[in-house]
Amino acid sequence: MHPPVPSRPTPPPAAAAHAPLLATVLGAARRRALRDGDRQVDTAHLLHALVESDPETRAAFDGEHRVARVLGYLVQRSIGYGLRWQRSGEGGGAPLPLPAARAGEGARRPTARWSPAAAAALEEALRRAAARGEEQPTGLDLLAGLAADPGSRAGEVLRHAGIDPPALGARAVALASRRAPDVAALPDRDGLSPGSLAGDAEH
Repeated sequence: MHPPVPSRPTPPPAAAAHAPLLATVLGAARRRALRDGDRQVDTAHLLHALVESDPETRAAFDGEHRVARVLGYLVQRSIGYGLRWQRSGEGGGAPLPLPAARAGEGARRPTARWSPAAAAALEEALRRAAARGEEQPTGLDLLAGLAADPGSRAGEVLRHAGIDPPALGARAVALASRRAPDVAALPDRDGLSPGSLAGDAEH
């Protein structure tokens, strides 16, 4: 008889299910930045990759017409404000390394550079996952992190699409809490509750 093969530790189901998603999102964001000729991977790259990759994230927009409007603005990065973005970085400070390999990319790309706002969004997503005892954030965690900074490029795109970033972030938090009813939902930074995603003005 052969000796029993030691079993490997089984990761938490949520972390196991969402680790490939986050790796896909980060990889797609980097490829898009390179293709667009941008100086760094920013929050708009992350938002674009996230919306395209994650059905849960799209559901947070509460309507396919809203998703279509956001994607419509994102695919126009190469013109208009996208050209302006190429000439400058997002936010102040130098581009940063990825917050950590724990964000789903592994350590094979140590030279990756992200805008300070993108790095902050990833850190916020990681914080939310850690508070639930999970190693990997979900798409909703990352969406909440992106929406937490209305002044970022992702926030600019959302406002152009007629979506209020704080309201979208609150909705993402609420949907994430419904996925795990036994875990207390993290309070939103501004104490906002889910509401209408429409901004004050259409652009």
